[in-house]
Amino acid sequence: MIRRSFISAAIALIGAGLTHACLAAEPIKIGLVTALSGQSALAGEAITRGLTIAIDEINAKGGLLGGRKLELVKRDDEANPAKGTTAARELIFKDKVAVLFGGLDTPVSMAIVPIANQNKVPFMGPWAAGTPITHNGANPNFAFRVSAVDEVVDRAMLQYGQKTFKTAKAGIIRVNNSWGESNEQGLIAALAAKNMKAAGIERFEANDVDVVPQLTRLKAAGADTLFLVGNVGPSAQVVKSLDRMGWKVPVVSHWGPAGGRFTELAGPSAKEVHFVQTYSFFGKQSPVGDKVIKALMTKYPDVKGPADITPAVGVANAYDAMHLAALAIANAGSTDGDAIRQGFYKIDRYVGLIKTYVKPFSPTVHDALGENDYVWAQFIDNRIVPVGAN
Repeated sequence: MIRRSFISAAIALIGAGLTHACLAAEPIKIGLVTALSGQSALAGEAITRGLTIAIDEINAKGGLLGGRKLELVKRDDEANPAKGTTAARELIFKDKVAVLFGGLDTPVSMAIVPIANQNKVPFMGPWAAGTPITHNGANPNFAFRVSAVDEVVDRAMLQYGQKTFKTAKAGIIRVNNSWGESNEQGLIAALAAKNMKAAGIERFEANDVDVVPQLTRLKAAGADTLFLVGNVGPSAQVVKSLDRMGWKVPVVSHWGPAGGRFTELAGPSAKEVHFVQTYSFFGKQSPVGDKVIKALMTKYPDVKGPADITPAVGVANAYDAMHLAALAIANAGSTDGDAIRQGFYKIDRYVGLIKTYVKPFSPTVHDALGENDYVWAQFIDNRIVPVGAN
């Protein structure tokens, strides 16, 4: 009896040890829903690369939670909200991801965020800038972001237009979706804060191939600068329509044109568009920047230097966001969604690629970047470079 009891106890201890070892070895899954095909695929790939480089670094240091490695699981949303929500549910319910990264398009992210909040899975945005993504009214709110924020970008666009082009009569031309609506409201508010009104506001559909009628109305209204909001394809159509009209007017844009084959689609006048960015790999880099460039060149044969890291914001935002998410998981001490949410609030300091983050999140602040973290860029020879750096 004693011998049998001893053997049973030993087996139980061994089993417990094996269970603990298996748990320690089980990967922590990180989900990504983004456009991996179509006109914005380049941006989706940039986000993937930023996440991958960060995950490689974390895993090389032993992973998280006692040696568990991170594993990236990604899905293509094809810039379609319905496909994005299907992918998000699959990643949450089937793959059991600890953190869900949402990719490019504000309409897709806006569709996913309620699912993340309902199921208490932290959502991290490394691209989509729609203000309501993080300002969504949920309590508790599981949506975080390391990216631009529309209402802040809109103020920056007006400031840049006035400083660079002496903007006095702004024309707004934007895509007709929730992202465009977010920016229209933000630009109107930015203008009102300076006792200004838009010369005109025009909208276009994402699949429009001719925007001349809208631009003609803005020209007739006396617009001296165009504030453009649209992703790659639609923004290219605006530029080509301007060329057909022969209207040479400054264009200050949100960062949509940076997400893919803008120069190919827009033609020679693509270089005239000035757009916002959160980071550039050109110029003198911090130690973190040098490390990331080296890692990208080592892992991806097509990356020969900064010109090949494009769009830079996809890489940079995703890299910093992944490291911040890892700190949140470490602070949580588990993969429980609500614990990770609170773990974001406990982040004290992180020396990142874009900047050094000091207490970047709180229960009332879910956006880690502000207006002082933006740079302005343009396409030169198919390279995204800071304005004036060419």
